[in-house]
Amino acid sequence: MKPARRTLLKGAVLAASIAVAPWNARGQAKATKQAMQYQDKPKNDQTCDTCLQWIPGPKADSQGGCKVVEGPISPKGWCAAYVKKA
Repeated sequence: MKPARRTLLKGAVLAASIAVAPWNARGQAKATKQAMQYQDKPKNDQTCDTCLQWIPGPKADSQGGCKVVEGPISPKGWCAAYVKKA
């Protein structure tokens, strides 16, 4: 008995998505602070809390996170990934 074409295509799509999933997960890794030249002080008027990548902490002046850099981030810090919010 030959499997239906639809069954074969579904299997191929499933196999392809499983093969790609680990690659996508690795692609989401954040950069280290050292690699992004992170510092806990601002650079000129550029601060993390005015950056597009900034993830605010629980309070306005508390440490938050970053979409690009791993670990806790100071709201008054700076790194090479800085992009001013519009």
